[in-house]
Amino acid sequence: MEADSRLSDRIADSILSMIVVERRFLPGSKLPNENELSEELNVSRTTLREAIRILATGGILEIRRGKGTFVREDFKANQSQDFSILNSAKVKVRDLYEMRLIFEPEAAYYAALRGTEEEIQRIVALGEEIERRIRQKKDRTEVEQAFHKSIARATHNEFMNQLMPVIYEGINKGVTLSKVHEEAVQATLVDHKILIDFLKARNGEGARNAMRIHILHAMEQLPME
Repeated sequence: MEADSRLSDRIADSILSMIVVERRFLPGSKLPNENELSEELNVSRTTLREAIRILATGGILEIRRGKGTFVREDFKANQSQDFSILNSAKVKVRDLYEMRLIFEPEAAYYAALRGTEEEIQRIVALGEEIERRIRQKKDRTEVEQAFHKSIARATHNEFMNQLMPVIYEGINKGVTLSKVHEEAVQATLVDHKILIDFLKARNGEGARNAMRIHILHAMEQLPME
């Protein structure tokens, strides 16, 4: 029961991240139905319901009988002010990617060693969704964010999660730039597959190196101005 409780807490945190950091769901927005969301998060509907109950109790979600689950209209996401410089200053793409290069390979290392089976499976599912979107030429920004966020969350290091607003900025820039750099898109497909294989094998050193190579490829192939 304790393990189930911890899982529902983590799933609640993941949904909160979708609202606050990824901004997939704004105040008043309806969440996907139980089947879709439980499949995306790779958990049972029972665990999902408990996570939703946690967020409803916390004043973040509202369950409307017969209509679904919504982000409360009066919910205000308090974004961390520590990274407000991103909104007020011109940050160079190279600076953002160097920040990613410092932190994300280590995140991949610890995720491989510490991530639960559910967390690794979510990373795999998101990687597959990124590949589908690339091949269908659809926007993948939100899924890329969720992919890297899931790796950070699997480290079970709260400081790493607090850095994600900076990491997201780099991901957004990279996805935007890669739209006109096919070489970078194809490298992403290959790099993600190698990274995922190392994560599934619980090979920390391999995951670390794969993430480092992935970011270095982007820095080589995209304009870093």
